[in-house]
Amino acid sequence: MLETERYGEAANLLKFLLQCQGQDPRLYQEWQALLDWLTDAFPMLQSDGAGPSEDDEEGEEAMARRHVEAKLAEDADYADKLLRKVTEQPLNEQTFLALEQLAYLDRPEVDEALIDWLQHKDLHPLLQYRVLQILRRRGTQGTVSFTRFSEPVEIEIEAVPIKPEDFPPPVQAVLERVGDQTQVHEPTLFYFAQELWNQFVMAIYGTMDYNSLLSEEDAIIDIWAAVLHQTVADTLPTGISEEEIRGLYGITDSMRLRYEQAYRSMRQFVTAGLGM
Repeated sequence: MLETERYGEAANLLKFLLQCQGQDPRLYQEWQALLDWLTDAFPMLQSDGAGPSEDDEEGEEAMARRHVEAKLAEDADYADKLLRKVTEQPLNEQTFLALEQLAYLDRPEVDEALIDWLQHKDLHPLLQYRVLQILRRRGTQGTVSFTRFSEPVEIEIEAVPIKPEDFPPPVQAVLERVGDQTQVHEPTLFYFAQELWNQFVMAIYGTMDYNSLLSEEDAIIDIWAAVLHQTVADTLPTGISEEEIRGLYGITDSMRLRYEQAYRSMRQFVTAGLGM
C-alpha cells in the first residue's frame, strides 16, 4: 500500500490491526511506529475516518503539499534540513518521510542533490526507485545515469512509472499470466506474487532484465511468469514441483537457459533481503 501511495488505506489497516488481540507485543510496536510515521507525514490521516477520497478537493497530495509549505514558511532552512536528513543521515523511517516531503518543495537544488545522491551513493535498489519517483513527481526533466545491480543504466525521468498500473503492458502481462494459474486455487500465492512482482520490477527498472520484458515476446513473458510463480512457491507449501510450474507456462528445453538466468536474478533479489 505504501509503495503504491495508498496511505489512507495503510493507516486504516494499521488502526484495525492495533485493535486486534493476542499478537506478539513486538508486532504492535512495529504497527504503531509505522502508523506514527504515516500520521507525521500526512496529518489528515490522524482522524478515525477513511481519509480523503480521490474526489476530494483536499486529497492526500494537496494536504501533504500544504503541510510542507507551512513548514517552509516557518523555517527558511527547512529544505536544506530535509536534504541533509535524506542524503547524510543513517537510513531509517525518517529518511522516507523527508524524501516524500521533498516532492513538494519548489527548489532546483533539490533535483541536483537527489541526482547527485543517486549517482554517487550505493543505495538500495528500491530506494533508488523511490528517488526516481520523487524526481518524476517534482517535474524533473531529462535523463539520469547511475548503477543498478552493478549495471550502468540511463533512465528518462519523465517516463518513470508512479503506480504499478503505469508500467507497460508486458510488465502487466506477467502478473496476469500468474493470475490465470493461481487466482482461483492458490489466492495466497497470487497475493504474494503481486507484492513480489511490484517490488522486483521497481528494483530492476532500466536494467537489461527489465528491457528484455519490453520486447513483448510471448516466450519472455512466459519465462518471467514461470520464474515469479516458482520464486513465490519456494516460500510457500504449495506442493507443486518446479517441473510442473514450467509445464504450466510452456517452458521448453530451448527456453530453459533463459529461465534459469531470470530465476537467478529474482532469487538474488529475494535472498539478499530486498524483496518479500
